[in-house]
Amino acid sequence: MKINYFLIALTIILSFSCKNNSIPLYIGTYTDGESEGIYSFKFNMETGELINKTLVAKTENPSFITYAPNKDYIYAVNENENGSVSAFKVNSNSLTLLNKVSSKGAHPCHISINETGNKAVVSNYSGGNFSIFNVKNNGELSDALQVLEHNTDSIVSHAHSAQFLGDDLYAADLGKNGVFQYQLVNGTYREVSSSIVPMQPNSGPRHFAITKDGNFIYIINELSSTITSGKKTKSGFEPIETLSTLAHDFNGDSYCADIHLSADEQFLYGSNRGENSIVVFKREPLNGTLEKIQNTSVHGDWPRNFTLDPTGKFLLIANQRSHNITVFSIDQTNGTLTFLQEVKMDSPVCLLF
Repeated sequence: MKINYFLIALTIILSFSCKNNSIPLYIGTYTDGESEGIYSFKFNMETGELINKTLVAKTENPSFITYAPNKDYIYAVNENENGSVSAFKVNSNSLTLLNKVSSKGAHPCHISINETGNKAVVSNYSGGNFSIFNVKNNGELSDALQVLEHNTDSIVSHAHSAQFLGDDLYAADLGKNGVFQYQLVNGTYREVSSSIVPMQPNSGPRHFAITKDGNFIYIINELSSTITSGKKTKSGFEPIETLSTLAHDFNGDSYCADIHLSADEQFLYGSNRGENSIVVFKREPLNGTLEKIQNTSVHGDWPRNFTLDPTGKFLLIANQRSHNITVFSIDQTNGTLTFLQEVKMDSPVCLLF
């Protein structure tokens, strides 16, 4: 039998090339339907294709997931009335549960890890508080070290997201209509401001993006479908502007969800549930102002979290109600989006590269 060594060599090269061009995409879901937990796909960074859907961890309502800085561990909230948060070890084809601890509040909806990987903060939406945890050297979570209670006798808090920035902690509270600032003092986070920039009534801050230098913040507001931006000063932040995320001719109910800056911070993206769109803004780096340049359909229903791939060439959207993930290419010059393809996924909520 004659062996075609050229074809064998070509097959090996192509196989190796495909592996090098593919990275895992992890998906957090709601498990009240067909979904069973956290899934993964292989994502091709050349074509934007998603293949090899795999259930990597059975866990209840992992609606938000995030990496440790070294990507050896993944952390997931379990968005239930009796809220919890789970730590997983990342393996090649699965996630191994390390431990699960109470989130100290109902319906945790967000978790983030600090830059050094030794602290986590969880936002408990219905509980109205933010819980802070130590992350152990083996990736496990401690019991909560501190709980920042936001409910009052007159105001029901809805804690939605929080991020560390050095020794500061910023926390978006939709119910109290503000982004709070805390500072670490002698091992304890203490409130510095209950609203780092003035918010219009009933804005409902949900998520926010901070520039790498920490000088600008962009807050996406669920209830008013707007983005409020601020610039850091010696005494805190000063407001820049508040802009609509919706197309000028849209009439109907819509609620913002997620927000992300491009890697070069030239463009800002936000998701609209109702209009079912992604809004694209061009950003002026020196003064932080925004110019709306596109509202494009997500090719799905109820876009929640979305993400940009590590190459900056693609944007992927988790459409919760239409049970699909849609992939868009990003124009590298003007930041606009073009729909490429979709894959089916039951109740996707959070996407993680």
